[in-house]
Amino acid sequence: MASSLPFLCNLFPEASLFLPSYLPNHMTLSRTLRLAPALLLLTTSAALAQNTIRTITTAVPILTLSPDARGSALGDAGVATSPDANAAFYNPGKLGFVDYKYAFSPSFSPWLRQVTDDMSLSYLSGYGKVGDRGAIAGSLTYFSLGQIDYRDGNNFPNGSFNPKEYAVSVSYGQKLGENFGLGISARYVRSNLVGAYAGNDAQSGNSFAADLGVYYTKDATIGTGIYNLAFGAAITNFGNKMIYGNSSNPNSPNFLPTQLRLGTALTREIDSYNKITLAFDVTKLLVPSPYFEDPYNASDPTQVARVNQINNERQQQGPVGAVFSSFSDATGGFKGELREINLHGGLEYWYNNTIAARVGYFYENPNAGDRQYLSFGLGAKLSVFGVDGTYLVPNSQANPLAQTIRVSLHFNLDKLADAFDERGAGGTQGTLPN
Repeated sequence: MASSLPFLCNLFPEASLFLPSYLPNHMTLSRTLRLAPALLLLTTSAALAQNTIRTITTAVPILTLSPDARGSALGDAGVATSPDANAAFYNPGKLGFVDYKYAFSPSFSPWLRQVTDDMSLSYLSGYGKVGDRGAIAGSLTYFSLGQIDYRDGNNFPNGSFNPKEYAVSVSYGQKLGENFGLGISARYVRSNLVGAYAGNDAQSGNSFAADLGVYYTKDATIGTGIYNLAFGAAITNFGNKMIYGNSSNPNSPNFLPTQLRLGTALTREIDSYNKITLAFDVTKLLVPSPYFEDPYNASDPTQVARVNQINNERQQQGPVGAVFSSFSDATGGFKGELREINLHGGLEYWYNNTIAARVGYFYENPNAGDRQYLSFGLGAKLSVFGVDGTYLVPNSQANPLAQTIRVSLHFNLDKLADAFDERGAGGTQGTLPN
């Protein structure tokens, strides 16, 4: 379990901040045949106290993970890839370039199968075109953390609860030119990780957030080949802090996982049947970095007080101030900032726009969370229906992400569009040379 602690800090940091304070001395948690998410949270909290893990913690970190199979197969790259029904998650600026009049996509992933068997990530997204140059999209993210069974001091059952987090988003993207698009998203986020039981009146965390994205795509013919070069940039999950607690036992507000994503995608149409895309993204959280000192002596009250004071001051910043300070507050200066950048890369191959194969890699610095994994994916698409699947292979079998799968379905309703617009809304970019 020790090798997984940095990763677990990325998944469950918010509850480690408040869950212990809500459990009276006579209350315990248990699960039958399953490992409680709460136990993972408490383990994470203890690891953080050792001052050995330098992971940036935020509320609702699940909002930063690719929910669809295509994006996860490309190492979570997606800010500049060709738009589909899940485009708004990565970059709402891509919505002005969608191919179909209407499309939607449900996705599902059993979560942390190496740890427990009743956690899952579900995602539903879709869009509809508005005129010829815009589209409006909506999505629902639902993260279930399984079931917690409460027991009293005598080990008698005292109720159960299913911790959950969800987010509802609305997005709009518009072409501002033949090659450039701009998009925005608004999001409501709710996190309910404790629930209610006798002696506890814990409250859920609620917050609102926004995304802003830009997208540029350009076709080019070089020799006998057709290329498409795309660039994308997006700031996601910028909003007010999330507060867990109640009037008698409030907790410090927690930042949402505001993230900067930059990327590019290069597509080469080899011939009329074969096409290949190389995608690469970099991401960085725009929230305060944890302050630490190395070496750290937990028995030195002066050093402990100094580290705690600096970290408390950083957490008291507003969301705007935190964005600007996040580029210069890492311990270790510029090298520390580089450690906080995640790398995402992927390769996608299409045959006749019908069969797809994908491979990708996700890299996070060992001191910043240590999520590193290779991803493989396959996809198939017919005129209206498509399916994608992904399998993650982490750098270690002890990694909780081992054996993670993700499945997405696609419904591209161009035939429905024909009922409203005889021209349809599809089309291709560029024409193959003779």
